[in-house]
Amino acid sequence: MPEIDILSIILIALALSADCFAVALSSGFNIKTTTLSPILRMAAAFGLAQALMPALGWLLGRTVVNLVSAYDHWIAFILLALIGGRMIWESFRPEDKKKKVDASKGLLLAGLAVATSIDALAVGLSFAFLKVNIILACVIIGTIAFGVTVGGFFLGKRVKSFLGRYAEVIGGVILIAIGLRILLSHIL
Repeated sequence: MPEIDILSIILIALALSADCFAVALSSGFNIKTTTLSPILRMAAAFGLAQALMPALGWLLGRTVVNLVSAYDHWIAFILLALIGGRMIWESFRPEDKKKKVDASKGLLLAGLAVATSIDALAVGLSFAFLKVNIILACVIIGTIAFGVTVGGFFLGKRVKSFLGRYAEVIGGVILIAIGLRILLSHIL
């Protein structure tokens, strides 16, 4: 059984965190508050989801992953496309009529956390066939996802000042593009 080293786990964690970063970046475009609580909520949810999904994949093995893999890309695409579409729609509404959507709360946060961590489930399955300390791997993956999410939020807030109103459109397009990439990578 091949062994996986810490550096490989870190690189895997960075790759898995790319979607977290993009979602946090687009959320940073839309954040209206200066408090840390929404940023930490999203980072904690993404970090936890990224940490739990490999463990779940590792535990459940091929049977369940094969059942989910038939449509997981559609779930991720639909969730991200709906959220991204709503962001684009809201960007064209007058400021006084915009609905304030907080992606760091409730079902929206849960949906984003699941959508950005589905690939981690497949990584967990591959870990089942490798010699890996699954607990250490999950902690590293979750911690990196947390940090990358926080960084994406702060970068999004900075970029918003340059992009103004178009930041919401760009954020929505980013979410739709992530969903489309996930969908196409599984279909093709």
